[in-house]
Amino acid sequence: MHRPPAPEAEAALAEELAAVRPDLARPYADALPGARAAVLTRLWRALAYEPLPWIARREPGHDGMTLHLTDGRRLHGPHPDPYATTGYVTEVRLDGRPHDRAARLMAALAVPYGAQFAAELDDSTASLALSRADQPDGGPEPTTSAEWEQRIVDGHPYHPNCRSRPGFSVAEQLAYAPEHRPVVRLGLAELTGGTDGCRVVGDWPDRFRDGRRVLVPVHPWQADHVLKCPAAPGGIAAHPLMSLRTLALPDGGPGAGPHLKTALSSRLTSSVRDISVASVERSMTISAFAETVAARTDGLLHVTRTLGAVTAGTPDLAAVLREPPDAYAASGAGERVVPVAALPATGLPRSRPWLAEFARLMLAVGLRLLDLGVALEAHGQNLLVVLSPLGAPVRLVYRDLADIRISPARLARHGVPLPNLTGRNITDDETALRRKLFGSLVAGALGATAGSAPALREALSTAVPDLPRTADRTSLVAEPLPTKALTLMRLSPTRSGDIWTELSPLFTSVRPV
Repeated sequence: MHRPPAPEAEAALAEELAAVRPDLARPYADALPGARAAVLTRLWRALAYEPLPWIARREPGHDGMTLHLTDGRRLHGPHPDPYATTGYVTEVRLDGRPHDRAARLMAALAVPYGAQFAAELDDSTASLALSRADQPDGGPEPTTSAEWEQRIVDGHPYHPNCRSRPGFSVAEQLAYAPEHRPVVRLGLAELTGGTDGCRVVGDWPDRFRDGRRVLVPVHPWQADHVLKCPAAPGGIAAHPLMSLRTLALPDGGPGAGPHLKTALSSRLTSSVRDISVASVERSMTISAFAETVAARTDGLLHVTRTLGAVTAGTPDLAAVLREPPDAYAASGAGERVVPVAALPATGLPRSRPWLAEFARLMLAVGLRLLDLGVALEAHGQNLLVVLSPLGAPVRLVYRDLADIRISPARLARHGVPLPNLTGRNITDDETALRRKLFGSLVAGALGATAGSAPALREALSTAVPDLPRTADRTSLVAEPLPTKALTLMRLSPTRSGDIWTELSPLFTSVRPV
């Protein structure tokens, strides 16, 4: 059973939940108001800051902000905070009529491509309520990065589709989504040596081979809904991580097994999660290059190495095997590795000195690599932090190199050889390089960790003066902060690539160099 379009997803999910997990029916109903506010808050952020063509102007007032639409209507809501992660928007008014659900507001706005987006918002709200409903009370603190990832309940901190899972039934969400803490049994698809398009790079392990046949781990949802055929019997048990399609293998004890990225051809938040043939072919080259560049950060950054990858010649059937981030915690030293997206769950960011020190570490690493010629997509999912036994941030771990940007000109300036790569990873465009890093690291990871504009501004104003004075630091201090226009991207299906907007500069107390 799959949920129908908005505005019926909440009720449809409740009906299905009553059949498969009746014990969650009451917690789900209790979680709905908070989930509605969380998604509406993300949508209000987009309406307040993105260059949406049907918004003529924005007018701040003493009691909030009024958006003047091009058709003459007015939409009023509270004062927006682009970095807030709590559901502080419980209602907005369109020409005086209250709306407390993002899907119904989007339907009422009646903008181009808004109907499909409204359905996604409805799905996101219902799925978020389900995720919140299925959380344990208390329990021991996680000991591995994979366990910390299961504590990330709300998904993307700023995308209104933070929990949209189109094509997943309730039973499938409970069986495959990390916040529900399942064990997922992956299938194994067999490829013979002569299979057209079959490509293996790196060290593909014996456990995923059967003589001359290559075995490709397949997510069960992918096997059922996309490949339309069952994978070979057997398979392997794994623990899903926050991207849903990447799973931790339990080899060698908690946190010790490699991470496996599988193809999952469903649109989650903004993107379809398949694995292109090109990304498999260049995976080992990018991994080796990133490891070399990370060595120039004086031990402040490690990159999880790609161990091997395989593709059947189609984005729908491929897999990538990577080192686990926990490999970079000092053995026996009591260190732990935590995804940046999970940091709010630790309680550490509530300390102003801790947040400033974390910002200093993040910016020191990010700006150093950018100066060398590598712009990381350092959002809260790709970036992890190694914490000391006392909780101090000591170094960073980065994973998933598919979307980094590399500048040949900057590399040459520092005498770093250019890897044998072409295509979208390579650019000397200064704006593109800074957008990639600043939009993910500052507007994304740091903003969500701070949780509000005042907290982020204070942390950055403390951290930035200690950083080397480079042209990129000047840009970060003096210019508006780039961030992806996530909602406009979903409302622009005929456009490809990222769409950007700008947030006001945060560094009011830092003098530009």
